[in-house]
Amino acid sequence: MSRYDFSSHRLFVAAPLAPGARFALDREQANYLVNVLRLAPGAGFLVFNGRDGEWGARLSGGSRKAPEVEVVEATRPQPAPGDLWYLFAPLKAARLDYMVQKAVEMGASRLVPVITRRTNAARVNLERMRANVIEAAEQCGILAVPEVAGDIPFDRLIAGWPGERCMIFADEDAEIADPVAALRTLPAGGPLALIIGPEGGFDPAERAALLALPNAVRLSLGPRILRADTAAVAALALVQAVLGDGRG
Repeated sequence: MSRYDFSSHRLFVAAPLAPGARFALDREQANYLVNVLRLAPGAGFLVFNGRDGEWGARLSGGSRKAPEVEVVEATRPQPAPGDLWYLFAPLKAARLDYMVQKAVEMGASRLVPVITRRTNAARVNLERMRANVIEAAEQCGILAVPEVAGDIPFDRLIAGWPGERCMIFADEDAEIADPVAALRTLPAGGPLALIIGPEGGFDPAERAALLALPNAVRLSLGPRILRADTAAVAALALVQAVLGDGRG
């Protein structure tokens, strides 16, 4: 049997979830279920809130504009959260949307925009990031919804860095070498962070600051220069396979 019900619609909600719990949907969710999906009263779907696992639910009453939901039964327990921070120099809108969605799919537990000296995005829309996080979680069966942190300047990030967290950074200036061997120098099972720099790369002072951190390793992603959103997917896949939950 599949671990995940691919045939049912899934909805992220803020309400606590327990047998018999009832709550009203917000306007956007009501429009999606009633007008887009055309679900009738009594129709079933799945709900999750990032805390209480996944539950089967059904439309149970209320008006067409403000339908109510009744929680029926648990379908999957809440998994233990991972501990992989994904830090990145913000990109422009469409590519940032893609990168955020892929980071969620790859198991990042916290997303942190970092303003580096070569960052070229003028501002970070945290609400849009949060919407992309939720959409990716809904579509991919993810129950542990990552935290979206506010943007932070690179220098402040380094000054307050927790020494016990391993820092992995993709560096186009790193000598081309086996990335798996590089990652295996770090302890498996501990708290991890991966940082991807801006399109122009880290400047020399930023690179030196990263290398000076305890438990830091720089990673070559091969002989090709990857765009930041591509590098994110490649690096996250490597980290999860060698040190994270991809090990089984």
